[in-house]
Amino acid sequence: MSFSDELARSLQLNRITRRQALWLLGAGTLGAAGVSLQGCATSPVTGKSILVGMSEAQERQIDAEVSPHQFSQDMGAIQDGAVNEYVSRIGNSLHQRSHRPQMPYSYRVLNANYINAYTFPGGAMGVTRGILTELDDEAELAALLGHEIGHVNARHAAQRQGKALVAQVAVAGVAIATADSEWGAVAGLGGTIGASALLASYSRDNEREADALGQEYMVRGGYPASGMVRLHQLLVEQEKHEPSLLETMFSSHPMSSERRNTAQELANTRYAGSQRADPQRERFMDSTASLRRIKPTIDDCQQGEKALAAKDYQQAEGHFQSALRRTPDDYAANLRMAQCLQAQNKKQEARAYADKATEVYPQEAQAHKLRGVLSLSMRRPDAAYESLDQFDRLLPGDPGVTFLKGVALEGTGDKQRAAQQYRSYLGMTQQGDAARYAADRLKRWGYTR
Repeated sequence: MSFSDELARSLQLNRITRRQALWLLGAGTLGAAGVSLQGCATSPVTGKSILVGMSEAQERQIDAEVSPHQFSQDMGAIQDGAVNEYVSRIGNSLHQRSHRPQMPYSYRVLNANYINAYTFPGGAMGVTRGILTELDDEAELAALLGHEIGHVNARHAAQRQGKALVAQVAVAGVAIATADSEWGAVAGLGGTIGASALLASYSRDNEREADALGQEYMVRGGYPASGMVRLHQLLVEQEKHEPSLLETMFSSHPMSSERRNTAQELANTRYAGSQRADPQRERFMDSTASLRRIKPTIDDCQQGEKALAAKDYQQAEGHFQSALRRTPDDYAANLRMAQCLQAQNKKQEARAYADKATEVYPQEAQAHKLRGVLSLSMRRPDAAYESLDQFDRLLPGDPGVTFLKGVALEGTGDKQRAAQQYRSYLGMTQQGDAARYAADRLKRWGYTR
């Protein structure tokens, strides 16, 4: 029996196995969206000609369409308006002094526990709470944000895309096919794969340039250039202490020591005059105090996620329990506990934590999706559809959720509405197991030939 037939039989019986539930949770994510080869452009930073694969309008479009999904994948912005406002204020001060102040920059601190910061091509930026609680002063925060602003100003994502498209033309000798490009995949995948693979795989030269620009912007903003040195030193120490927790930002290439030394040289020479500037440690500590109070919770979640990735579920569960004892209403801890229990097929317990997560943060979408999959596995397709539809209202445009809504409706026996969802899904992508399943159902039900 094929997987498609097996799942269909399970839906008829309202019995979704753990294997099927885990598949459904990640199902139906590959799509395609277009970028066109733009050719040469003038660098906003150097004034020289650069090869790019997207226009400025497309950079903005990617931010608008894709960044909400990635930010949600990182569990959304923290529910602390004062901290988010503070980080935005620092970012706004820096980007106004940059080479592209007209871009639609935005800043938010994310519930993600891993150590990272990233930005989309148009300037939509996320800083994880995992890295923010490791910083020691505002100058280090300015260095972090300045580095990411540097990527936007140098148009590194557009340059990467340009090089990728040229390589495709050279190899294939044909017109660019949307589905073959990295950024085409990004737009279709939404938030289903991490920023690690797509937003931080810059070249060494890209990273060096972003460092140099970030240090320039932070000095323009009135900070000591040594903030960039201390940021790199923090990351060097993290690599030594817990390399698996340092996900992407400075670990795409093992060159943090080199970059720290370069930043130190610039601080001692070109920016020597900045060393008298105030790093604003007291203001940073006051402005981030509410988040730093839950650092032990964040640390527990980091260790839990590490164990979860290693499939050491018992250890992961212990870390998440510790986090929840410290901070019972922490959205990230509740969601991760639900995912840990779901991986162990503890459906009822997992559902309780997913329910708590939606109660704590009803505007964030990921817990609603998990509730939907858990409801499917618990033979509750009506409840599954309700949760998935809520996800869709909060975060429209996720192909996987469109597919899952079809699965839920099929489970209720409503083939007509299920077929509508499957058609919509196939309009987004025709690749992968989920697409084959959707096409098979439409054919068997007589909607297609």
